[in-house]
Amino acid sequence: MAKSDSTTSSGKKSLVPRDYLFPFILLTSLFFFWGLANNMTDTLLAAFKKIKSISDFQTSWIQMAFYGAYFCLALPAAILIKKTTYKTGVIAGLSMFIAGALLFYPCSKTMEYGHFLIALYILAGGLSVLETTCNPYIILMGPEETATRRLNLAQSFNPIGSITGVILSKFFILSGLASHTAAERARMSGAELSAVQSEELNAVMGPYVGVAFILLLILVMILITRMPKASDGSSALNLGATLRRLYANKKYLYGIITQFFYVGAQISIWSFTIRYAMKELSINEESASNIYILSLALFIGARFIFTGLMKYFRPAKLLMFAAVMAALCCVFTVVFHGYTGVICLAMISFFMSLMFPTIYGLTITGLGEDTKIGGSGHIMAILGGAVLAALQGIVSDQTGSINYSYAVPLFCFLVVVMYSLYIEKKS
Repeated sequence: MAKSDSTTSSGKKSLVPRDYLFPFILLTSLFFFWGLANNMTDTLLAAFKKIKSISDFQTSWIQMAFYGAYFCLALPAAILIKKTTYKTGVIAGLSMFIAGALLFYPCSKTMEYGHFLIALYILAGGLSVLETTCNPYIILMGPEETATRRLNLAQSFNPIGSITGVILSKFFILSGLASHTAAERARMSGAELSAVQSEELNAVMGPYVGVAFILLLILVMILITRMPKASDGSSALNLGATLRRLYANKKYLYGIITQFFYVGAQISIWSFTIRYAMKELSINEESASNIYILSLALFIGARFIFTGLMKYFRPAKLLMFAAVMAALCCVFTVVFHGYTGVICLAMISFFMSLMFPTIYGLTITGLGEDTKIGGSGHIMAILGGAVLAALQGIVSDQTGSINYSYAVPLFCFLVVVMYSLYIEKKS
């Protein structure tokens, strides 16, 4: 990259070089769409609990399918982009994303819970490939000095997609659920129940298929756009040697473990926000989704605030502050009830906002030729969303209290605190 492209007239390193601006915008739009898909999926837990009259643990299978795909596809995606190009990875991931979303149509006709899980697995596999590709691509799309800020900027559009996904779910999925309780459904005849579920599953299907057609247009734009050939070094792959180097890098290894627990906390909190609000405020799914929207709005605002603060404070110091505050909010969510507990729950999202990209940036910067494979470790760590959401579901079912289940993300935030302390000591 030419010096004039990456440095401003005042000598400061630019956030995004001029030549990379349009490709950067295209990639950032994908951050929006996988945020949308993630949080539409979170609302499916409340939707399928009602449609199928299943337990909290059974609804968590949605997250196990979704984030299990993240784990399984991340390393193959890293190998793909190591052998080919970042653009190839973007195209492959986006194609899977579209295919999984379109499969919601036949699933709505078969009405089988397992078929929806398969469609989600394919969709999430595409998201895994996209995240494995786009995060390091953004890191390399400009000066190393501004890499963490650049990733935080791109990631700022992820929660905008998230809140859009919840709004779509509120008006097109949750509003389409019948008012019948589980007891009332149990008393229905097979034909009556099937008719009710068919209408509800059509409501679930609609937003996913609509998003798929929008993504087709973006795929065409990416295919015809000349994308930068950002590189972390040779395309030669010696996976064994790369994994050994990464395993020996304590900052990286501890970062991956921390990311596992952070993502677990985020997904656990958002997966059960609607359930928590329903219990504490005695409201239905559609009304409770407003609390989820509030949480995501706080997440969005805080992401831009923390990105700005990174000009003045070290990322690890901000990470420590945010993790401590998130842990305290978890304690209050367990202890308090009513509107107080709900407000504390929403505030967790404010402090979570900078965590994923900051942990990612702190661990990935400086990996050189190991960047692509190293980046896949963070995407594999998203498995934490499946494991810890399932654990939270079990705690909720066993204790009979959704409040007590928030002890699970509390522990996760303490892990983030420990990692930020470790990074600060190394600084």
